[in-house]
Amino acid sequence: MRGESLMVGMTQHEAFARIRLLRSPNIGPVSYRQLIARFGTAAAALDALPDLASRGRGPYRPAPADSIEREVAAVRKAGARYLFHDQSDYPALLAELDSAPPILTCRGKLALASEPCVALVGARNASAAAVKLARDFGAALAEAGFTIVSGLARGIDGAAHEGALGHHTRATIGVIASGIDITYPPQHAELQERIAAEALLIAEQPPGTEPRGRHFPSRNRIIAGLALGTLVIEAAPQSGSLITARLAGEAGREVMAIPGSPLDARALGCNQLIREGAVLVQTPDEVVELLQSFTGAPRSRFRVSEGATDFDYAELAEAAWDAAGTDAIAALLSNAPVSVDELIRQSGSGAAAVHMALLELELAGDLAREAGGLVRRAG
Repeated sequence: MRGESLMVGMTQHEAFARIRLLRSPNIGPVSYRQLIARFGTAAAALDALPDLASRGRGPYRPAPADSIEREVAAVRKAGARYLFHDQSDYPALLAELDSAPPILTCRGKLALASEPCVALVGARNASAAAVKLARDFGAALAEAGFTIVSGLARGIDGAAHEGALGHHTRATIGVIASGIDITYPPQHAELQERIAAEALLIAEQPPGTEPRGRHFPSRNRIIAGLALGTLVIEAAPQSGSLITARLAGEAGREVMAIPGSPLDARALGCNQLIREGAVLVQTPDEVVELLQSFTGAPRSRFRVSEGATDFDYAELAEAAWDAAGTDAIAALLSNAPVSVDELIRQSGSGAAAVHMALLELELAGDLAREAGGLVRRAG
């Protein structure tokens, strides 16, 4: 496969620089976009990184070019392609997230991600009844014209994918927490390959990355971000499925849950969601009714984000670096997460100045970003 098929719509040099920028230390989705907005290109941002991170604990070194060359070769070998956040076929709903992945790797029919999507998630150790329910819902919702999004985990996820694959559209998206060339869990090797061949497989992590605990919340935000709504079929309290539901609520998407017996611990998470404002559903038709009429104002009241003040990253192109201002913002940070809007209010500085200060602190390794646009002191 030729290299240009991996990086559609931009020069090879800029595509390579973008991958290298994102793989460099202390750079995440938000800081990546801010750097592109500030400097115009990833190549220019890479040149500026050592100076921008000068307040850090040591010399700043971007990701080595040879490691990116190996990554690109691995993506090509896997039969995958890169998808960048500003390309026309990047999923529009996912792009609405502040934390949307700047770069994804994918195999399969990318057009499925631009169709109306619904996320089906739930317990790995699901009951037999819940597994059948997930398979039936996956098939019925695919029949109704929805793409089924899930995480290829055991239990509910796998059953939802299988249900959708049983329909002639094969309308399902598997979002994995590993690299595009890694199968997890091993017993889903055949299912994962089938999704890649007949539907769509998406990964955020670089090829060769084994799944780690910290990768699963990141994967969950992609699942929630792709979909108009998230349906939890069976889940225990504190499960990853509830994290996906909360992320969907914070993104202003519909949150739905199927109720279960209070005597079954695997149903307590769904019952909790309903108590906190998720919409109770019992049939695929109820899901279809909710999502076909979805206008961006969810009926669920579950953890809907209050929203943050809009900020145009283009303003960063004109903003000046201010060491004193960065120190003042750093003094306001603690280990407790706080919104950027609150920092703007308390500092009395302009939004661009605060975002610039946070970017500098993040590059230096002194800032951590949390879900919902919150920030805290790192460490």
